[in-house]
Amino acid sequence: MSTLSQSIIRTCPNCGHELALGALACPECFTLLHGVELNAQAREAKALEAKKDFAQAREVWNRSLALLPHDSKQAEWVRDHLRVLEIAQASMPETQGQTTHPWARRLGPLAPIALVLTKSKGLLLAIFKLKFLFSFFSFIALYVAMFGWRYGVGFAVSILIHELGHFIDIKRRGLPAEMPVFLPGLGAYVKWNALGVTKKQIAQISLAGPLAGWLAAAGSFFLFSYTHDPLWAALARTGAVLNVLNLIPVWVLDGGQAANSLGKVERSALLAAALGLWLFTWQPIFFLVAAGAVYRLFTKDKPGRDDWGTLTYYVAVLAALGVVLHLTPVLRDGIGR
Repeated sequence: MSTLSQSIIRTCPNCGHELALGALACPECFTLLHGVELNAQAREAKALEAKKDFAQAREVWNRSLALLPHDSKQAEWVRDHLRVLEIAQASMPETQGQTTHPWARRLGPLAPIALVLTKSKGLLLAIFKLKFLFSFFSFIALYVAMFGWRYGVGFAVSILIHELGHFIDIKRRGLPAEMPVFLPGLGAYVKWNALGVTKKQIAQISLAGPLAGWLAAAGSFFLFSYTHDPLWAALARTGAVLNVLNLIPVWVLDGGQAANSLGKVERSALLAAALGLWLFTWQPIFFLVAAGAVYRLFTKDKPGRDDWGTLTYYVAVLAALGVVLHLTPVLRDGIGR
């Protein structure tokens, strides 16, 4: 008999699932097992990029590839980013000790244009910002045309605040993220790449959007209390309703991502909290949250450990939104042009 299998198995730090030695990610909860090291390497590489030391930055990102599953989205992002850094390195002037890169030579007469477009990290960021600005103003234009400029602009800004909640929470963790992209008539999203994050961290990033959305709704409510302008009441109610809808624990909604970190007991507690908020506010939307919690009680995606911190965060945001809905009157006039 052999005892080798006993020595090549270890436990996932997030869900407790047994893993073979050399595994890079947990097959049960998909947690990257070298998350701490990956985050440290990402911060180191970003610092080198800020100094325009692209060669060293590429070395650090290449090291991180050895800690990522080859077919993971994180590894795909790193490979794409390495190509961007290769172009940036090729654009460095020879007076700084950089020789002309074969990539630049192959482009022939088009090389100067490509090198100018990729000359600095700032230009790359500008492209992302242009995408953000174009989509955001298109988003505003649609809702201004539908509801008038006051409500249209206010609604778009409230959605922006929600998305910035995700963006800021991602960036403060040292993770790569792009500015929000808006889809007129559909919503918005923040594209980011998780380098070694756990289900709990993903849950917290997901809840940061509705938390910021509550701040926008609460701010609108206080402005209504001060001015008695029906516009602010409409924005407060709309913002609160949309953020509660986003907290329904299903599919790719923020609530669905947050519920991935909750075990059966916490999901039962979420169900009880949603029913309590429904009875307190008489807002049918909380019944939808409760229905989603019932569904998640029977799905086979529960983690191996409790996460009461995420549950507390989840319920606190739901309750805060419920207070806004409970206090804000339904006013139908004065929100248009």
